[in-house]
Amino acid sequence: MQKYVEQIVEEDRVVGKHIYANLYECDINIISDEKKLSEIVKKAAELANAILYELKVWKFGGSKGGVSVIGLVLESHIAIHTWPKYRFATVDVYTCGAHTDPWKAFRYIVSQLKPKNFSVNYADRSSPIILSQKSSTNV
Repeated sequence: MQKYVEQIVEEDRVVGKHIYANLYECDINIISDEKKLSEIVKKAAELANAILYELKVWKFGGSKGGVSVIGLVLESHIAIHTWPKYRFATVDVYTCGAHTDPWKAFRYIVSQLKPKNFSVNYADRSSPIILSQKSSTNV
């Protein structure tokens, strides 16, 4: 009788790490400052070991206006959206690649926005492992 033995080998995988959070009672002077928020995103990308490709900043008026900063990194993105009237900010750090560390970026952002409280979530956005079958053997 012939028996086939399957050998499973990890060949390739996309490693995705996504941190998203709500920050409450942030420093109003920081979350209102477009320039400061831009610098925070730049430094966060560096700390995450990600390559900043482009940075965009928008300031919105009105009663619920605020600032949005999005850093497009080659590995995905880092975003901060703020609502100074509510002293509230949301943060999104999504990186791909085993070489990145979004937690370093996130901790830095929190240290700079100085929230009194925050809630944080993590999602593994990795692809499935691609498996291949090695040649069978006779037993």
